Amino acid sequence: MTYRFVHAADIHLDSPLRSLAMRHPELAGLIGNATRQALIRIIDLCLAEQVDALLIAGDLYDGDQNSMKTARFLAEQLRRLHEAGILTFVIRGNHDAMSRITKELVLPDSVKVFGGRAEALEIPRASSQIPIVIHGLSFAHPHAPESLLGKYRPPVEDAVNIGMLHTSLAGTPGHDLYAPCSLADLRATGFRYWALGHIHKRAIVGDACLIAMPGMPQGRDINEAGPKSVSLVTVGDDRSIRIEERVTSVAQFERVTVDATGVEDWRDLVSGVARALEGTRSEVASAHLVARLQVVGATSLAWRIRRDMDLLKAEADDRAAVIGSCWVEKLEIACQPPALPGETSGDPLTDLHRLIEEQILGSDAFAATLAGMAEEIRAQLPQECRDVLGADQDAFREHVARLARDGAETVVARLQAAGEER
Repeated sequence: MTYRFVHAADIHLDSPLRSLAMRHPELAGLIGNATRQALIRIIDLCLAEQVDALLIAGDLYDGDQNSMKTARFLAEQLRRLHEAGILTFVIRGNHDAMSRITKELVLPDSVKVFGGRAEALEIPRASSQIPIVIHGLSFAHPHAPESLLGKYRPPVEDAVNIGMLHTSLAGTPGHDLYAPCSLADLRATGFRYWALGHIHKRAIVGDACLIAMPGMPQGRDINEAGPKSVSLVTVGDDRSIRIEERVTSVAQFERVTVDATGVEDWRDLVSGVARALEGTRSEVASAHLVARLQVVGATSLAWRIRRDMDLLKAEADDRAAVIGSCWVEKLEIACQPPALPGETSGDPLTDLHRLIEEQILGSDAFAATLAGMAEEIRAQLPQECRDVLGADQDAFREHVARLARDGAETVVARLQAAGEER
């Protein structure tokens, strides 16, 4: 008598990974295929739980995806649901609004792709069962700056009305609005459940009207860290709704901190890296851990760590391989030499380091010059890569300042190395 469905969104099937591919081709191969593996896991979940439907709330593809290999893979997976009698409902979001696949690919009859005009579809059920109505509306264009709620059909009386919407909700600073609406607006529709998409972080609010953002089923970079999942939703005979999170990510991005405070021996540092990776790997639910290592703390090895970053990265890669299903995506250095007492140290490099920090990096003139140089570089990058320096002005300035600090630390580290070699 219950009605059960899986709610997924933002799969970004076969999403390109340009920056990761340049740094680590083998890892890019794993992550590049992970969106497919996540979709397979979603289909497997639907079959194992014998649900009634799969709801995909936008961004099934990334951009104007038109690869027929992607199309064939998708059709094969949805056919598995079709053969099991499971319906699929899809809306297009900002990333896949113009995708040829959802518009031209012949999918199984059990798959409903909503168009640019709102529809309300009542699910065929026995007369003794609670009526279920699925409401959906796709983006007609990649941009939807106005709310779409006014276009939805009113709730069907005495039914459990489930709405599908791709939306940025009230928006995030520095990001464009997509079909903006408030939680109050969603509640006012009278729907029982809103199956949302677009925001990649999982969130569920409400009671009489449940508003759910399942997050994405597979992260693609460190900014999409943590376990990724979908929702298994059960509508009870009493119209109650139960939501269960089910992890689907094949590879899980995590930031891993290595505290080098007080470490004076290189072997101890490498051992600390191994312990940090082992500890994080043991807590990760996904099949693979993709770690971004950050070394922090005050240590006499600070400048050597920065000077020999390539060696430490190689050591970290080796320890990750021993652990298994563990990868180091990038190494970041944020450690400092121990503070020295007194105003001056008598050591030229230490004094130079203090001078750079206090009189150069904090200078408005230096910051303005650096920002101008970075703007020139960013303007020459492809459009899809320009957010690498920050998606908004504040993030841009913070990122450039961090690059300047890292660069200054590297210069001092190399000067120290040159002095030791004499």
